[in-house]
Order: sequence, then C-alpha cells, then structure tokens
Amino acid sequence: MTSPEDESVPWRLVGPVSELSNKQCRLIYSSDGRDADVCLFYVSGEFLAMDARCAHSGGPLCDGDIEEADGVLKVFCPWHDYDFNLKTGTSSTGLQQHVYEVKLEDGNVYVKHASELSLQPFGQVKEH
Repeated sequence: MTSPEDESVPWRLVGPVSELSNKQCRLIYSSDGRDADVCLFYVSGEFLAMDARCAHSGGPLCDGDIEEADGVLKVFCPWHDYDFNLKTGTSSTGLQQHVYEVKLEDGNVYVKHASELSLQPFGQVKEH
C-alpha cells in the first residue's frame, strides 16, 4: 500500500530564501489549521521542515532549542524537552515527528505539503 503523499502532494511556495534564511525557525501556517502547521528551520545553511506541534503533547517546536549532539541537529520541545532529529523526525523517546521535503528554486523556498502554506495566519472564514 502506498502513501497518498508520494506523488500527489504538491510543492507549496513559502517565500524568498533571502527573507526565510534570516531566522533559525519560523512558523508556517497551514490552511488546514494549527495541527497541520509547519516549522521551517534554517540551520547550517540548510532548510528543513517538520510538523510544528510536538508529537508528545502538542508543544510549539518553533519555540524549542536547536542543538547539535553527536553530529545530529535536534530541536527540543520547550514543554517537556523531547528531542527530534531535524532531518528524520526521530526522537530518542521513540516518538516520530513528520518531516517534509524542502526545495529551493529560483530564489524561493518550497515545502511539499498537502495543504496551502502561508507566512501569515489564514482567516477563520473560508472563501466559497
């Protein structure tokens, strides 16, 4: 059985590299609501993306500390200090955080994600 994410998930424009590379972590809003929001990390010259809410109890990973341990970049949830590998989403606790593919094209950052993404929150009322 194949995951529906493989081929059908589109690349979503997030914004220009020049703007997004000036902050280590930034919350990217999903049109599907806060449970689908994404953290876009810029660490060591590389963009990485994962679910913004901790798999443990929903803590805001964008507010977490980013540290390198044994050559592995990790984010630590500010609520309970759970660690997640920025590249794989794995944790020493056994939890798994969803990670997303990121690509750079024509000076812009794109994230492969099922919903629309934005640097600004989506309005509460959807257009028909």
